[in-house]
Amino acid sequence: MEKLIEILEDLQPGVDYENTENLIDGRILNSLTILSLVAEIEDEFDVEIPTVEIVPANFNSVKSMWALIERLKEEE
Repeated sequence: MEKLIEILEDLQPGVDYENTENLIDGRILNSLTILSLVAEIEDEFDVEIPTVEIVPANFNSVKSMWALIERLKEEE
């Protein structure tokens, strides 16, 4: 999960990612940042994030993103 936080801090510094749970709903991450984030996650964790999974519920917090990554790894 630390690598995921590093990726987020590179894309959007200055956010308390460990405790923030409204990254999308609170407009902390915008659509361009999300696209970059998806590409970074796919490269770093060797997963493919289907378009249907790119929803606020999966990207509102580091915990939800990590759960998505874990689930996608299990499905491979």
